[in-house]
Amino acid sequence: MANSLKSTAFLMESRMQEAARGDADALYELGVAYSTGTHGIEVDLVEAHKWFNLAALNGSERGQESRAEIADEMSAREIAEAQRQARAWLAATGRRAAA
Repeated sequence: MANSLKSTAFLMESRMQEAARGDADALYELGVAYSTGTHGIEVDLVEAHKWFNLAALNGSERGQESRAEIADEMSAREIAEAQRQARAWLAATGRRAAA
């Protein structure tokens, strides 16, 4: 169990580092982890929407599709919170959405 937690932490940390560099695949994979609960991550649709949104902003069509799919399961307030968190993440990492 401890090894599993360590590998999950390592995987998530490496994806976060790649995401901070604007890697659309890493952003998408974080969305998948939070939307499905893979890698031992607790399902969190707000967090998943945030990552899918960031992936979409960086050109990921899969991110756009997945964001739309989970938005159907979310309230307007949850979507607004996910968008706020995405903007905060962009500001915190000094990144801008891809043109």
